[in-house]
Amino acid sequence: MASRMGRRVLVAGAGIAAASMGLGWALRWQLERPQPEQAEPVPPGPVDIWTLRFARPDGGELALAGFRGRPLVLNFWATWCAPCVEEMPLLDRFEREYRASGWQVVGLALDGAAPVQEFLARTPVGFAIGLAEGRGVGLSRSLGNTRGALPFSVAINARGEAFARKLGVLNWQELSAWAAHVR
Repeated sequence: MASRMGRRVLVAGAGIAAASMGLGWALRWQLERPQPEQAEPVPPGPVDIWTLRFARPDGGELALAGFRGRPLVLNFWATWCAPCVEEMPLLDRFEREYRASGWQVVGLALDGAAPVQEFLARTPVGFAIGLAEGRGVGLSRSLGNTRGALPFSVAINARGEAFARKLGVLNWQELSAWAAHVR
């Protein structure tokens, strides 16, 4: 009986030691891994989105100043985010159907160029895509995404004022209501 109890304690102790070593290794890896460069860090507080610039997945630059003066849906997404991928065709449809009313859509990917290029080759969209990469979460937080989760969308009127936000997958009724809000 005592030897059986001793073995259980020994096995439990070995398990705790192994788990502790694994946790320590994971924390060390997280701290030592290279972080994405943030050429343009997001300033604290309110952000003038019209001053922001992002690389495009196919090269070149996406300057948000070019979207000024018309309503905009700004969508934060990633290729590894299943709900984000699910809503991309809906955003594409919205942009096509409401373009004549002045609406624009910009997708800001939290990925690097290669995964976004691969995704867009399989699922092309007609709206502009920028690479927010490492600064995307901070930017989305500054626009009201308190949880830093994806997908996150912000509706911005022609004056540059955010008037609606959505954390999670958008639906057609929500997008249509945003469009009706701005006439």
